[in-house]
Amino acid sequence: MDHIAETSILFDIYGGLLTEKKQRVMELYHEENLSLSEIAEEQGISRAAVFDALRSAENNLRDYESRLKIAQDYMDRQNLIKELRETLAAYVSEAEGNKEAKNKIESILSRLEE
Repeated sequence: MDHIAETSILFDIYGGLLTEKKQRVMELYHEENLSLSEIAEEQGISRAAVFDALRSAENNLRDYESRLKIAQDYMDRQNLIKELRETLAAYVSEAEGNKEAKNKIESILSRLEE
């Protein structure tokens, strides 16, 4: 996963734990795609202060993840669901003769899609 995607996921999960200032800088940079200079101008701080706030916030987010592992658990579950979905899909064709088994597999697949 690339740095921007990882940071976005971590911000979605742990962003509420950051200070309001760091939250706002992260939102402006990652969600509104503003440059450091644009953020500095909007926030009334220097470009260097914006850079420091971003790095500090990202370090905080990675620290939270290293301790709590919420994002990793989520990704692990998503991978498991994908594997389960693929496995069940392969069994649908094998269950053609067994209507009850086929219906059960299709029901599970439907719920996984939700």
